[in-house]
Amino acid sequence: MSGVPSVINHIVEKDLCTGCGICTSFCDAKALKMDWNDLGFLVPHKIGDCSEEASCISVCPFNPFPEDEVKTETEISNLFLPADDSTKFHSKIGKYKNTYVGYSKEFRKTSSSGGIATYVTIELINQGIIDYIVNVKEVGDKFSYVITSKEDNIKSTSKTRYYPVTLESVLDKVANLEGKVAIVGVPCFLKAIRLAQYRDNLLKEKIVFTIAIICGGIKSKFFTEYLVQKTGVKNSSIKKVEYRVKDFNSTAGDYSFGVISEKSERLQTVKMRTLGDMWGTGLFKCNACDFCDDVSGELADISLGDAWIRPYVNEGGGNNVIVTRSTLADNIIIDGIKSSFLNVKMLPESEFVRSQKGSFTHRQDCLSYRMKLSEIKNLPPKRIFNKFLSPEVKLIQRMRRITREKSLVTWKSKRDIDYFDKEMMLVLKRLRMVTKINHYKRGVLERLKRIF
Repeated sequence: MSGVPSVINHIVEKDLCTGCGICTSFCDAKALKMDWNDLGFLVPHKIGDCSEEASCISVCPFNPFPEDEVKTETEISNLFLPADDSTKFHSKIGKYKNTYVGYSKEFRKTSSSGGIATYVTIELINQGIIDYIVNVKEVGDKFSYVITSKEDNIKSTSKTRYYPVTLESVLDKVANLEGKVAIVGVPCFLKAIRLAQYRDNLLKEKIVFTIAIICGGIKSKFFTEYLVQKTGVKNSSIKKVEYRVKDFNSTAGDYSFGVISEKSERLQTVKMRTLGDMWGTGLFKCNACDFCDDVSGELADISLGDAWIRPYVNEGGGNNVIVTRSTLADNIIIDGIKSSFLNVKMLPESEFVRSQKGSFTHRQDCLSYRMKLSEIKNLPPKRIFNKFLSPEVKLIQRMRRITREKSLVTWKSKRDIDYFDKEMMLVLKRLRMVTKINHYKRGVLERLKRIF
């Protein structure tokens, strides 16, 4: 009874963990505990003898050996999102009811984007559908999943956080609650929730609604440490951080990162656009994210993201793109439009895909190429989106992998922005150059298509 847990062998040691922590609840021997690794991510650590039952890996979203019934998001969605006459399907989006774009008139100002997540959550409570919401909340200068009851302030859990969190022990608490629960999470976390519900009927009964936040990749806590220093705050205790300080007089992408330190009560900020591309480059990103093909939260009742398309991107207040996948979710949006609580309208599926074009290109179109590049044996089964890749795109994929790894190792060695920027300058410059060449060639080809 002293073996190594399967999730350690096949997930953690292969750098395929995103830190959801669901495995800790399904470890029969209670031999797992979430803790930080040396690259700033939360991962399970062995703390006791293992029964080697492999229950832990059965709920892992990156399990390389899943049962056929839950092999990929396609099979899992068939179990939890049964189709009816109003169900549509798109190869990139999955099963869905409708796609929308817009914002909540009441909650837009206090949210990172359009405030739809807060609106939907409060509607679920007001209609008596749920008694609790499981969401991320700031706890001191860190962030953690909390269970918020209908009597508590749901608004305090709004806003985006780019800091590692875990659902460790949350499902154990959910199982003991009297009432129904909704959970908010990124796609891989919600996949783990669905796998847990597949294993445990009590969780299937308790968790009645899920909200997916469309994700550009999970960041190490190094990302936050880097941003804090960029605001000018160094060697000081942090009281509060904000990842999306909106500029209502500018555009949606022109937001700032802000921090309040113990030495100053004022919010010190830095414009994110002045730091370069922190997302497309792969800086501080979790390795497992490069083996995820679920861009739009295919397993949730409703999926929400940023509307990165015109004219919506020109509004500093932010707009959500919305994908409804259950009848309940669709009715909440439709009723909100009718009652004028939501400034939301239908969005063609093609426009939704365009709003997340970068993610679809990277996560789906280039996935099979990254899998070929990987030295990891027994990767999780993935749906392959066959796509011809130019030499430039292939080079970008290789360089993003290099940039991701180098950023983590560099910050680990010396947590200093000047040192980091100097060490990363050359690799980022090369990546920008290849990306510009690719964009230029793609633009030429698109213009030629319009002509001919």
